[in-house]
Amino acid sequence: MRLSQIAWDDTVLPFQLDRSGIRGRVARLDGVLDQILSQHDYPAQVQSLVAEAALLTAIIGQTIKLQWRLSLQVRGDGPVNMIATDFFAPQEAGAPARVRAWASFKAQHLAPGAPAFDQIGKGVFAIQIDQGESMTPYQGITPLAGGSLAGCAETYFAQSEQLPTRFALSFGLSQLAGEEPHWRGGGVMLQQMPEKSPFAADKDATGEGGLLTATDILDGEEGEDWGRTNLLLDTVEEMELIGPTVQPIELLVRLFHEEGPRVFDAQPVQFGCTCSAAKV
Repeated sequence: MRLSQIAWDDTVLPFQLDRSGIRGRVARLDGVLDQILSQHDYPAQVQSLVAEAALLTAIIGQTIKLQWRLSLQVRGDGPVNMIATDFFAPQEAGAPARVRAWASFKAQHLAPGAPAFDQIGKGVFAIQIDQGESMTPYQGITPLAGGSLAGCAETYFAQSEQLPTRFALSFGLSQLAGEEPHWRGGGVMLQQMPEKSPFAADKDATGEGGLLTATDILDGEEGEDWGRTNLLLDTVEEMELIGPTVQPIELLVRLFHEEGPRVFDAQPVQFGCTCSAAKV
């Protein structure tokens, strides 16, 4: 096995913290990001946004009891006016899920050296869940708020779904000795279990643009659990997220050993589409 063929690449590992009932995912994307980004000659800022969106989509898609497709879409009034991704559920037990992503942008209007997220401008963050033929798709939309696509996803879950959610992501070009540079991405998601997250209607929204945040939804023991686990996640390092030496299970033990981490079957992920003629 070549050094670049690292165990756990292109997988999403579900887990739960038994002490608090918080669930989560650990994701590693390697070949998937390379294949997505090799389809287009994107500028660096657009590459970064597409990589982040694809990583988020792989994580979020695996949290849903999905029959067909989850789509993430970002629309803005800036030079990068659209980022679109799809997560296609496995067609059978043990089969890989599939992810694809692309962006629309005006290269002449990109600001060199400016943060990638700033190139989107003002706009919306949307997630659509399509369970397939004869099913009405579900869609939730929130304004772009949070300073990054991960921050927008956190805002989306707090505002649209009333689910406190946190992402820690790392992605970019990586190079091992003797290998060509290639894209790697990794991330951890924490999310309060749905049955433990009732909407606190008497809370004021304190987020950007008057939107809800995780701390607006939770209080008491749940708020303490959420704050504690987020402090633990704050200690994660970039190389722990993307590897190659730290495997996802080892990472969970490093971060959350006192929280009782319990893992479930990992979901392999590939680049591509599983469209059928009946569903197109």
